[in-house]
Amino acid sequence: HLLPALLACLASLPAVAGEPPRYVLDPVHTRVMFTIDHAGFSKAIGTVSGSEGSLHFDPEDWPSARLDVVVPMTRLDLGDSGWTASVFAPRFLDVKRHPQARFVSTALERSNGDRGRACGQLTLRGVTRPLCLDIVLNKVGRYPLPPFRRTIGFSASATLKRSDYGMTNWQSLVGDDVELRIEAELFRSDAAIPEGVPAEPGEQPAPGND
Repeated sequence: HLLPALLACLASLPAVAGEPPRYVLDPVHTRVMFTIDHAGFSKAIGTVSGSEGSLHFDPEDWPSARLDVVVPMTRLDLGDSGWTASVFAPRFLDVKRHPQARFVSTALERSNGDRGRACGQLTLRGVTRPLCLDIVLNKVGRYPLPPFRRTIGFSASATLKRSDYGMTNWQSLVGDDVELRIEAELFRSDAAIPEGVPAEPGEQPAPGND
């Protein structure tokens, strides 16, 4: 596929002098979860795996961050094949015409400690609208297993309205508000970090490696 190949090529490029380090999403440890009201009886829960993208980030300079993430909507799972297929249909996500969602940040601000807000543009079902995520920086450190890559982890949450993205069907059965929760891990896109190399400022060293 063109997108993974392009991201792999970008990951191999050297960083521009003076810009924050570049991190790449770890698709194994990154997942988007969403909930939406189901006729008032329950909150339906779905997940999307396999997101790809990059983040330029300096823990000491949040406003300089840049985030670009692509989410494969075809990987959405509601736990039942029939239910998932109905959400893939044109009246909802229309994944045949719009197989991916994309979030590109325009601003990232630190508000209190390791908490902040990432605002940007979300493109979903062919519609682009502003969206802000409340984020928590969980950890900056060296992953404790080979290849000991420098890794960062975030939790994020947001709420959007499906009707803002053209999904207006079945409003008496399916709620309009979609609550998002995102757990993400990213690793430095440069070479692996050998054992014994000191941690960078603000980084938490992995146990036994420093």
